[in-house]
Amino acid sequence: MTTDLQWFAFIDWASRKHQLCLIDAGGKIRGERTFEHSGNGLAELCDWLLAKSGAAPGAIAVALEVTFGPLVETLLERGFAVFHLNPKQLDRFRDRIALAGAKDDRRDARVGAHALLTDRAAFRQLAPADPFTIQLRAVTRLFHSLTAERTRLTNQLQEQLWRYYPQALALTDNLASAWFLALWQLAPTPAQAARLRPSTLARLFKQQGVRRLTAEAAQAILRQPARAGAPGATAAALLTCRSLIARLHLVNRELRDTARQRDALLRQRSAAPPDQPAPDTAAPLDDVAILRSAPGLGSGGIASLLSEAPDALARADYHALRALTGVAPVTRQSGKLRLVQRRLACNTRLRVAAYHWARVAVTADDSWRRRYAALRARGKSFGCALRIIADGLLRTICAMLKSRSLYDPNRHPTTAAAP
Repeated sequence: MTTDLQWFAFIDWASRKHQLCLIDAGGKIRGERTFEHSGNGLAELCDWLLAKSGAAPGAIAVALEVTFGPLVETLLERGFAVFHLNPKQLDRFRDRIALAGAKDDRRDARVGAHALLTDRAAFRQLAPADPFTIQLRAVTRLFHSLTAERTRLTNQLQEQLWRYYPQALALTDNLASAWFLALWQLAPTPAQAARLRPSTLARLFKQQGVRRLTAEAAQAILRQPARAGAPGATAAALLTCRSLIARLHLVNRELRDTARQRDALLRQRSAAPPDQPAPDTAAPLDDVAILRSAPGLGSGGIASLLSEAPDALARADYHALRALTGVAPVTRQSGKLRLVQRRLACNTRLRVAAYHWARVAVTADDSWRRRYAALRARGKSFGCALRIIADGLLRTICAMLKSRSLYDPNRHPTTAAAP
């Protein structure tokens, strides 16, 4: 925590203009001003802070409600001490000054500046991210966005097929798979599907690598009686399906390209030489190699941890990681009432990554599978059991990172997980 700060500022940011309030160490307001969100405006903001305070950038603390973006990057590049405050916390600080619920940008800037002076422990200091983290974060978030888009398009496609082509829905649950999209383009209507030969289906399945479904079984499903619809309903559904499938092809291609970029970045990080290699000893294990050895943790989970929680991971901070991923429960207690709830205030991307990590770990590793079975036998719900498993996995990788060792089930037993 920075201790030699003498000036405190808060920026109530917006898309076009930013409201700033600057106070001194005694809490007196020394200046308030609005700046445009532009290259000249951000440069003017930094120059105004230096001129108004007469101090070096390192002695000026500036707080915001965002953790990234051009405003944060500009302040960090100029050498200011930049802090982040959650918007919900700012709302609570506002209640200390405006009990009636009054709110405006100027008031928020004042509240934030005084809170930074008196309650700096509630703020999190930001640091410039390294180029690898910036690139990996962009690729990982793009992958998550594309995955959500594919789910949205798949749901729309399912709705259209339900209207006129219910036989196709019985073939697979993954309507976005390449083989199903190719099958629909080969036979977009029930009438065309009923005329498909087993040899045609077998050739398609061989090209697409489909093994769970035989050509004969698919033909039997596709030749089921078609649903009678209103005149024009099939033509309308076909029009929508063609657009949806064209977009699904594009999303699938972008997902593959993004996954390749993500894996290339991880290989680049893993292959990077250590900063100070020991001449007489073997090179220390890098973080990617250590994380890869953890059961159930794939490239997607590793990329999420490295990009969304780089500081906590570098410190192997177990308590910070369990809070960021949402596996740390929240206890509400008052008098005789005690309620333990699931944590909602967390990084949603890390929460999804922790869920899938735990889900895969209990299917891929015998020790974690036994741990999961014991939790379910004790009456824990599916979600609660997976959160406990994820909590134990986080504890395990923190121990691995501190000892710079790969996963060993005998050295890191699952009994060390939180109950």
